[in-house]
Amino acid sequence: MRIGIVTREWPPDVYGGAGVHVEHLVDALRKLPAGPDIDVHAFGDPRSDASGHAVPAGLAGANGALQALGVDVEIAAAVAGTDLVHSHTWYANAAGLLASLVHGMPHVVTAHSLEPRRPWKAEQLGGGYRLSSWVERTAYDAADAVIAVSAGMREDVLAVYPELDPARVHVVHNGVDAEAYRPVHAPDVVRGLGVDPDRPYALFVGRIARQKGLPHLLAAAEQLPADAGLVLCAGAADTPAERQQVADAVAALQQRRDGVVWIEAMLPREQLVPLITEATVFVCPSVYEPLGIVNLEAAACGTAVVASAVGGIPEVVEDGVTGLLVPYDPADPAAFEAGLAARISELLAAPARAAAMGAAGRERVLAEFGWPAIAQQTVGVYSAVLAARG
Repeated sequence: MRIGIVTREWPPDVYGGAGVHVEHLVDALRKLPAGPDIDVHAFGDPRSDASGHAVPAGLAGANGALQALGVDVEIAAAVAGTDLVHSHTWYANAAGLLASLVHGMPHVVTAHSLEPRRPWKAEQLGGGYRLSSWVERTAYDAADAVIAVSAGMREDVLAVYPELDPARVHVVHNGVDAEAYRPVHAPDVVRGLGVDPDRPYALFVGRIARQKGLPHLLAAAEQLPADAGLVLCAGAADTPAERQQVADAVAALQQRRDGVVWIEAMLPREQLVPLITEATVFVCPSVYEPLGIVNLEAAACGTAVVASAVGGIPEVVEDGVTGLLVPYDPADPAAFEAGLAARISELLAAPARAAAMGAAGRERVLAEFGWPAIAQQTVGVYSAVLAARG
């Protein structure tokens, strides 16, 4: 079995959960005994372990969605000869769709997020959002199988695209590398980042994007205990305006309380893992999250999680066991922010309880979210699709 994996992100150009997913899934697929042969086709420069595809020269000044389609056309031509093409995110979905149409091969899509659930993208992409939404809908409708990264995501897929046959939508959870993400106590590394490891702190890690809910956390921080620290490892802003909104809010917060640290970078793992390990509580205030790999990473590091009860997060954070969940109602952001502050404060005030939740989280990660099992489940989807095609 020869599989063509199509993705926008591939190391070293990984900035979001979908990219992390593809990187680890491919590694696990390649390590399976008698597993499939994997060809990776990614946007950008060629890599030693993947074929790279640049934006065609004639589209250098075009809308970003048109540039993505240009790359997809080249990838669709390049995957000829594979038995099945598997695409990740709308950026690559068109490559899978076109390859399926032209070469007659089956197409599997993994649903990491849904364009209709991210309407703010219209502000960022303009007409490109209409194009990305069309690509996603068309690819999903035509796909031989759709893999949802959580049961909540599967429900979302079927709600947004009700014409899909539910039998074609499968759940294969995201995973985490529990060896790469494990408790690492290195207080000097944390100090080197400007954070006091001896002071209890809450930690946010993620992109500056509307769906990640960072402004809600900054508002909630006004209600945290005065002796608590807040560390924001936040970069890769979707837009300059969103970055400026966060910068203004952080500056204002730093004037009113100490212990607020903003690390505007996506840290390498050797710094990030100790930062997560030393945190009393990890915070995920997302307003939209199909699963949230970052919560798995925090749990794997043995850190308790306070998170919004949206999307697939309740499948990762077991409320009262591995962390605490906060209801989110877009019509009442103040209640959400108060809930975040209360749950974070609850664990900051009870570090032993937080540590016990963190330990339980790691145990659950080891039992349920390992990549080898996820890779095997994915191969199961491939095999079923190929068998159905005859």
